[in-house]
Amino acid sequence: MRPDIAADTLLTGAQFIDAYGIAIDAPALDARMAAEGMLGSLPGWINGLMAVRNFLVTPFGLKTPVPGRAGTPEVIGVFPVVSESPERLVAGFDDKHLDFRVVVDVAPASGRRRVTATTLVRTHNLLGRVYLAAVLPFHRIIVPSMLRQLLKPRH
Repeated sequence: MRPDIAADTLLTGAQFIDAYGIAIDAPALDARMAAEGMLGSLPGWINGLMAVRNFLVTPFGLKTPVPGRAGTPEVIGVFPVVSESPERLVAGFDDKHLDFRVVVDVAPASGRRRVTATTLVRTHNLLGRVYLAAVLPFHRIIVPSMLRQLLKPRH
């Protein structure tokens, strides 16, 4: 879907921007709840891909999740929260190869809630561009799958 977002206010100079959305029946859903539902408990296959990613990038000195921080108000899943309102949660981080943001927007939509996950990336060097090219095929599968997590009943 075409991102409907003021990218420069979230990540100035982003070279990559995409968005995926889903409508769900959850009238009380806010951005934090949506982000936690998407990012807080990933399917095993995504966790497996993340473990491979972390193993491969460690020799290059790239950031990997800090154990023990997940599940705190400042971190959802492995992503530090940058800013938050009831309608929008921005998570992500800056690293030496690229800066990354995931934006979770929640808005009313014909009696339902429209959740949109927008990804923004600004690369800094060749490593960042190579990394982005390598993860994009996975990204295009993972983000819609993460959104579908919101359709699963909560216990």
